[in-house]
Amino acid sequence: MTSEAGTQLRHVCEGTPPRVMAKLASLAQEHAELGARLEDPDVLSDHKKVRELSLKRAALAPGADAWNTLVRLDAEAGDLRAILDANEDRELVALAREELPRITSAASATLDEALAALVSADDRRIASVMLEVRAGTGGDEAGLWARDLLEMYLKYASRKGWQTETLEATADPSTGGLRSAVVNLRGPGVWSEMLFEAGVHSVKRVPATETQGRIHTSTASVAVLPEPEEVEVKIDWANDVEEQATRAQGPGGQNVNKVETAWQIHHKPTGIIIKMMEAKSQQQNRDRARRLLMARLYEAELHRKNAERAAARNSQIGSGGRSEKIRTYRYKEGIAADERLPGEYPLRDLIAGDMSRLMKDLVAQETSRRLADL
Repeated sequence: MTSEAGTQLRHVCEGTPPRVMAKLASLAQEHAELGARLEDPDVLSDHKKVRELSLKRAALAPGADAWNTLVRLDAEAGDLRAILDANEDRELVALAREELPRITSAASATLDEALAALVSADDRRIASVMLEVRAGTGGDEAGLWARDLLEMYLKYASRKGWQTETLEATADPSTGGLRSAVVNLRGPGVWSEMLFEAGVHSVKRVPATETQGRIHTSTASVAVLPEPEEVEVKIDWANDVEEQATRAQGPGGQNVNKVETAWQIHHKPTGIIIKMMEAKSQQQNRDRARRLLMARLYEAELHRKNAERAAARNSQIGSGGRSEKIRTYRYKEGIAADERLPGEYPLRDLIAGDMSRLMKDLVAQETSRRLADL
């Protein structure tokens, strides 16, 4: 069914704005088109393209499936109402009168599913993010907390089946803590869930370095940057970017590599400087540095657009503001409290990477907020 015809569901979607119906129909149409592209021999020969299109299609599947179900239910409701209007066969009329409420109820539930999928479709399209974790206030304990927080996310990524790649990491060799790290997470739903983690994470516990058993408060900041496709970020590599090979350095500035395998990028319009040295080859560091630059420029563009719509989106969850405290982890009580949600969550589960209940609640809350804005 085309998007034009799809907006004319007359029997089960009364009261739904036409523009919303048009968006749902368009989403289903795009899902079908991606399926057709995945059957193209030229596409099937490109494994990278197959993965990219498959992830996009999977992101649209919930909304497309719900829409196709609505189309079927609308046709059934139309047939039943035609029987009632004709009023010729008493037995058929009785059956239609009994069946129509069931169809209508099923359509109402399916419409709710379709609308929920619609408002999160753009988030699910993004299947790769850059996760940045940095130690905040609290001295050595902040570094230990940043390390624990990153390990929590890596465990959750493993549970979800997401791919992980460490792009940058600065450890504190004296304590085993972490000053900062950038990790790429890739997989279905990664942005739609991880976007909620941007902000300040506070921990209350007795540090390993505390001799008198006093509870300290330390923080770590998390930023989550959606990694865009190359076509989404316009960079004039020839004129706006300075790139050069450098030598990798260890703590204190000493050289750890006599060969220039590290790569540094300076984006002159924004002043962003990125130095990548985790990989063993210069080409790998160059590719990673470029990807991180694109993600940071994309993040800056998102912030610009968000600022333009600030009046309407002040309460948006996961805005990425680094100064916003979003969660407190209390070790003595064994709980974690999220500032955006009522109730508490078992700390042991979260630290072990079992964040499913927390993520489900955050997604549900944001879905409700977006539906209210439709």
